[in-house]
Order: sequence, then C-alpha cells, then structure tokens
Amino acid sequence: MLSLLPSRRLDRSFLTSLRRPLLGLCLLLALGAHAADDVAPNDPVLTLTQGSDRQRLSLEAIEATDELHHVQMQHPEGPEGRFSGIWLNAFLAANGLEDARRVRFIADDGYTTFLTLAQRQEKAYLLATRLDGEPIGVDRLGPLMLVVPEDAEAVKDGSVPMNRWIWALEEISAR
Repeated sequence: MLSLLPSRRLDRSFLTSLRRPLLGLCLLLALGAHAADDVAPNDPVLTLTQGSDRQRLSLEAIEATDELHHVQMQHPEGPEGRFSGIWLNAFLAANGLEDARRVRFIADDGYTTFLTLAQRQEKAYLLATRLDGEPIGVDRLGPLMLVVPEDAEAVKDGSVPMNRWIWALEEISAR
C-alpha cells in the first residue's frame, strides 16, 4: 500500500533543505524592519500644535530653525555619544511659540511631560535630532529627544530627576 505521507527521512531532508532559504528570509525581514525605522530628512517626525493649528515637521525643517549644537554625553537610558540638535527655546521662537505659558511634549508611547515658560528659562533644553552625526533611530530612542545636557551626569547618579527628559518624541503642543 502506498502512503500519501512522505517518509520520516524525506521530512527531515526536506526541512534541512529549507534551513538556508528560511534563514535568508528571516535576515531580509530583519533588515527591512530596521530600515523602516530609519528616518529620511524629509519625512515628518514631529507634530507641532498650537490651539487648532497643527503642522507636521521633518527633521530637515526642525534643524533649519537654528544652528545645530553638539554635546557629548550618555543618555540615562543607554545611548551614548555626540548628541546634536536645536536648543528648545530657539526652536519654539522660530515657530512663534516663545511666549507659550506651557508646552506639552508627547512620546510615541503616550508618555507626556510639560514645561512652563519659567522652567524653559531656568535650564537649556536640547531638542536632539542626531546621535554621532546620524538621525537618531527608533532603536536608539529617536527620532527626537528632549534632554538637559547640563543635568546628564546628575540624572545618571540619581541626584536630579529626569522627569523633564523625553525620548521617542512625536508631538509638541503649546498653549
């Protein structure tokens, strides 16, 4: 009697023959997923909201608001290197929001923090757009971060809270 099911030996050799093609497919999918995390300079990365006005800004548009400033530091959540970006107050001023009483920052996971005008004048906040000269990938907490370079060491040692720092920033809303 003929069996419609292949023999055990055939199954094993068949599966062995699929090992390399499946490994290659997995590698291509992983590379494709990583590439999807990369941000092109013209892709919108930030929503800027004031009242009912909403605009989507690209990395290029954000960086065009002021000259890039560079700070060597380690982020408390891991990434370390040369962070580059625009000072928050210069960015807000370039977008007509320098007098906003309160600015809300929203991350892609819904985390939110607020800064008042007084808090923004008290410390220099950097809207980080690059790490080591490259756009900050999603895998490195990007594409945008709000950091306080002068507090980096104090935040790492726990003497200053990092509740005003935010990463994976996707929206800034001003009142």
